[in-house]
Amino acid sequence: MIDFKKVFSKKSTLLKIAIFATGFSGVVAEYILSTLATYFLGDSIFQWIMIISLMLFSMGLGSRFSKFLHNNLLNKFLLIEFTLSLIVAFSPLIIYLCAAYTEAYGLLIYLIAIAIGLLIGLEVPLVIRINNDFEDLRFNISNILENDYYGSLLGGVFFAFIGLPLLGLMYTPFVLGLANFLVACLLITLLWKAFSTSQKKKLVPISSILFILLVGGFFIAEPIILYGEQSKYQDKVVFSKQTAYQKIVITEWKDDFWLYLNGNQQLCSRDEVMYHEPLVHPAMRLHPHPQNVLVLGGGDGCAVREILKYATVEKIKLIDLDPEMTRLGKENNILSQLNNNSLNNDKVEIVNADGYEYLTNDKSSYDVIIIDLPDPRTIELSRLYSFEFYKTCYRVLRNRGVIVTQAGSPYFATKAFKCIEKTMKKAGFNTATLHNQVVTMGEWGWSLGQKQSPYDDLSSTLKNLNFNNISTQWINHEAMSLITSFGKNTYLDKNFEARKIEVNSIHNPVLYKYYLKGNWDLY
Repeated sequence: MIDFKKVFSKKSTLLKIAIFATGFSGVVAEYILSTLATYFLGDSIFQWIMIISLMLFSMGLGSRFSKFLHNNLLNKFLLIEFTLSLIVAFSPLIIYLCAAYTEAYGLLIYLIAIAIGLLIGLEVPLVIRINNDFEDLRFNISNILENDYYGSLLGGVFFAFIGLPLLGLMYTPFVLGLANFLVACLLITLLWKAFSTSQKKKLVPISSILFILLVGGFFIAEPIILYGEQSKYQDKVVFSKQTAYQKIVITEWKDDFWLYLNGNQQLCSRDEVMYHEPLVHPAMRLHPHPQNVLVLGGGDGCAVREILKYATVEKIKLIDLDPEMTRLGKENNILSQLNNNSLNNDKVEIVNADGYEYLTNDKSSYDVIIIDLPDPRTIELSRLYSFEFYKTCYRVLRNRGVIVTQAGSPYFATKAFKCIEKTMKKAGFNTATLHNQVVTMGEWGWSLGQKQSPYDDLSSTLKNLNFNNISTQWINHEAMSLITSFGKNTYLDKNFEARKIEVNSIHNPVLYKYYLKGNWDLY
């Protein structure tokens, strides 16, 4: 009979390595599932809160259940480690495959988070109990938890700098699965003599099958994920990439292309001028002599394409958080043809940074600010539509400077649309609102403001603009009467009262709530 105590006393370090790997893979698994939940379900802050909370709660349950495990603790630990490897490695594939056939993928994401949390919660107490024979209690608990937390730190660094930006959600899970698997194999190898003959007969085939599954999964991951990805879109996916900030997808139907960020349509090549021309030209024409223009977002380059039509423009600075998006705008054949290679123009400077932080520290002055950002469906996006942000814009604008932002739909997100205008007005701008029917997106709107405007009625001034010397595909003097007119102040929201709309601020982020509670069921 093998003296387990004697064998394990020399191998306590292995247990600490194992728990280090558990901390590493556990925290990365949390981040992977949170990222997937954000992509599939939206509202990133809510999803990260839910996934991490569920996993922590499940770890507590796992710890509670661990007290019912007796005898052969090392074997049970190895079984848990193998199971964890399998679930972590294949979770994205399972979710993408599920998304192709059912709308219940949100529930599946949460269930996987619970399962991983339970397994991690079972592991830590088991390792402490196994290691209890070799160290005093105070050293045992301290050393085990210390290595678990160190592994979590390394996992976070790995996910931020290597996993998500380089390996993506396609291959990162298999790296985690293999890490857990290899640690388990190391334990088996070095403690081989500690296992009985019957245990050895089980461990060899189990580990062999798991190795085949992990390696095989690594090679079949791409087609399965692409299949699941394709199911989310009606048209053929011709480009798909998960960046550190978002999921970028381009689809194709006949001669038309669609750009999606995190599953939300940003533009369609067929009618994007119906969006970009109202975004850019009223603001540019309203300014008497625009020379220095700032664009926030707009990494597809279409807004810059329109700005470059003005001969007075000397410099365009484009601030976009995601370097992959601006790289695509410059190098991707689809986008570069659509934007007339605008991002490679000598007048254009591209800065990959957070727009809010960059502008807060910016010492430059601008004539026009064009804000072409995704809808304010999350707290982090809504701060770029906040009072504080518009005050910063007011500061960097020269006198008579113009700001315009896309503001969602005036009919399907009525309160959000009015909130943006009210917030911009609160920041000191003379404001006006615009809207247009974009065929593939529905009725869309913009909020425009001018610093120290000489006009009493900005809407009437906009109506009188003409674009005779500007090469446009749609917008003209007649169109300005259309897009500045809303009829009576009647909206689809029967409970709408403009006076009750609050100003959106950093400390009172009401905008994203207005947006999410919009009239989307009518769309």
